Amino acid sequence: MENGALSPEIETASTITIKGILSLLMQNIDENNCKRLISLGMGDPTVYSCFHTTHVAREAVVEALQSDKFNGYSPTVGLPQTRRAIAEYLSSDLPYKLSSDDVFITSGCTQAIDVALAMLARPGANILIPRPGFPIYELCAAFRRLEFRYFDLLPEKGWEVDLDLVEALADQNTAGIVIINPGNPCGSVYSYQHLKKIAETAEKLKIPVIADEVYGHLAFGDNPFVPMGVFGSVVPVLTLGSLSKRWIVPGWRLGWFVINDPSGMFKNPKIIERIKKYFDILGGPATFIQAAVPRIIEETEGVFFQKTINTLKQTSDICWDFIKEIPCITCPHKPQGSMAVMIKLNVSSLEDIGDDIDFCFRLAKEESVIILPGIAVGLKNWLRITFAADPQSLKEALGRLKSFCKRHSRVMQQLYYKS
Repeated sequence: MENGALSPEIETASTITIKGILSLLMQNIDENNCKRLISLGMGDPTVYSCFHTTHVAREAVVEALQSDKFNGYSPTVGLPQTRRAIAEYLSSDLPYKLSSDDVFITSGCTQAIDVALAMLARPGANILIPRPGFPIYELCAAFRRLEFRYFDLLPEKGWEVDLDLVEALADQNTAGIVIINPGNPCGSVYSYQHLKKIAETAEKLKIPVIADEVYGHLAFGDNPFVPMGVFGSVVPVLTLGSLSKRWIVPGWRLGWFVINDPSGMFKNPKIIERIKKYFDILGGPATFIQAAVPRIIEETEGVFFQKTINTLKQTSDICWDFIKEIPCITCPHKPQGSMAVMIKLNVSSLEDIGDDIDFCFRLAKEESVIILPGIAVGLKNWLRITFAADPQSLKEALGRLKSFCKRHSRVMQQLYYKS
């Protein structure tokens, strides 16, 4: 693709949403199939009983609601105590301190994405986004008339960013680069060294980093989670996050947009005023949910987080082990974090499957198992599997996936017809 040109693939991708494809897959379920539906397509761990939020979170929300103090509007940028609590929470992992003025409360991380792109959009601008990645970025960019250019993540290098391609894609109209870490949909967790290289590349190109850290701290492999904000003195970082994944409350829609810029390179008064005015037209999370945040952050014990990590480590291991036993799919890199993994589909080894979309629709119909076709996240003939499920359901679903692949195997069908 030439710089500045939108390929048909990009234009098509901008119309795809994960929820849209999953809805179509659900409609393809055979009602006469006696097998129970198991979905490994949506990153919502609350579907399974082994994932639930801490009692502190529930109590804090009830307390805030029953206090009768938080039934009115909150400031459009968020309650002061909520902004302060999130600033302190994020600062604990940084070499500098954030202030509450650096934090803006959003309705989940999705709204934070929209805020980031809206703030960077200008006539003729483009933004660099990862492939595979999270399709909401393409959708938001399309609505903002912001051109998006894909840079590749390298499966053979643990889904690291192809920084040479980033430099080749960027030009004087590039407004920013999106980094998702821990990785959705790849299950990657970037090392300190790789994140430093990303920051140095962004500084060289004079563009800010949009750091999507909605899966922050959900790391269980060799690399610990390092927030991109650590490099805020090198390059301005716009950190996006939420309570959704770490506290297992995606439906509460409590997210944040944070400016990590201790050197003040990005904190132009006009920019800050523009951000505040934009929040005046947004609807943030419910006031009582915001009011519960300080207690949720302060009183949640480490054992709760560790239990979630241990469960995700167990289910990711199950996924890894099962995949190795299925000939038509391969996993180039064992998941190290988040809740999903990308799987390479070998279509040529299957007799009557055309591509990843065909594979997923047939799997849903025949086995009542839902997984996401890779094209939904930017990679044709790949699959995304969410392993945030209870171990028994995950094993059952992967067992059905194995049976499906065996039944459609070109080799097995040839042996059948020969016999």
